[in-house]
Amino acid sequence: MEFFFHMKISELYKIFIAHPNITTDTRNIKENSIFIALKGTRFNGNQYAEKALKNGCKYAIIDDKDYQRNSKYILVKDSLECLQNLAKYHRKKITIPIIAITGTNGKTTSKELISCTLASKFKTAATQGNLNNHIGVPLTVLTITKKHEIAIIEMGANHEKEISFLCEIAQPNYGIITNIGKAHLEGFKNLEGIKRAKKELYDYIYNNNGKIFINQDDLILNKISENINSISYGRSGEINGSIKNRFPYLSVLYNDIEITTKLIGNYQFYNVMLAICIAKYFNVGIKDIKLEISKYKPDNNRSQIIETSSNTLILDAYNANPSSMKEMLESFNLMRNKNKICILGDMGELGEFSKKEHLKIVELIKKFKIKTFFIGKEFMNIENVNTYFNIDEFKKYLDKNPIKKSTILVKGSRSMTLERLTAKL
Repeated sequence: MEFFFHMKISELYKIFIAHPNITTDTRNIKENSIFIALKGTRFNGNQYAEKALKNGCKYAIIDDKDYQRNSKYILVKDSLECLQNLAKYHRKKITIPIIAITGTNGKTTSKELISCTLASKFKTAATQGNLNNHIGVPLTVLTITKKHEIAIIEMGANHEKEISFLCEIAQPNYGIITNIGKAHLEGFKNLEGIKRAKKELYDYIYNNNGKIFINQDDLILNKISENINSISYGRSGEINGSIKNRFPYLSVLYNDIEITTKLIGNYQFYNVMLAICIAKYFNVGIKDIKLEISKYKPDNNRSQIIETSSNTLILDAYNANPSSMKEMLESFNLMRNKNKICILGDMGELGEFSKKEHLKIVELIKKFKIKTFFIGKEFMNIENVNTYFNIDEFKKYLDKNPIKKSTILVKGSRSMTLERLTAKL
């Protein structure tokens, strides 16, 4: 058993069971909490340990002895490693099935759809928001209690070996890769690197005799999943359906039953079919599946429909990569709405591929002949028409040239903060 400075992980786990709420932020302290002091490039959580205790935490786990005051401060070698090992230890005590989901696009929406359909029958735990990294996954695992019957854990990655590391923490019984496309190329170097990274989930499931849910229509996923116990979905597959309607929202036909959604874009079809597939596997009734999917409404700047006094906005500003940008633009192009306009921000983390991938988007826009405003230095290096260096420059344009009676797609990477334009549109 691994030792920390003052106690074994098994002893620390006893403290966690007595105080089962973990926090890393003094602004979000629940009753009966333990504070874990994490460090980042711009902050040192050890500095907030005393405040956490004053604000109600029962213990503070720190990794700097200079901040230790009394027995309420638990000194460990590395606070992040402690968090991860505590989650691993907790996972071994949990007997419920855990579903892990990763992919280039659609993993958060799919996770939410899966969660709401399963929650109609089971006490369900799920990743909150997109807390899907080396901190978010262990925090999610530690929220699972004896009351829960099933859990869905989202996993993100921007370099190889990260998914395999997260699998060792969450130890999933079931796995999903939504798709494999171009994202985080700066860390992965190329598409083959992304394939290897995402396949780490399949490898874990295979080595631990688990099961995957796979998009039968995806050639890449089928190729890398050979010999793994699987259930398929899509236009073909064991659980299959078709697109019934596209406008204004997507509706799906499954077994002659129309399931309406509040989702935009043909690409959402596979997210819906995945949720149906998993819910059916866990014996959720079709009436509950239909009801829960129809009720789900995206938020947090993810394909949100916002009706302003002047326009209809499709706000998809939480994230952007070449794959998701292309899919959204193709769907937007098919919409029959009049006066369509795009406001596109730079796509981040593309490294040496950035110029090439941004050029492809500009060429696609010109092919579709949609009026578009580009924001960011990457687009400025390619296009010189309707291009602005940042949000503030574009706001000045809008002050003099307001847009009215239009349907506007707003999409870009999180760093562009395009949601700040909403008040101007």
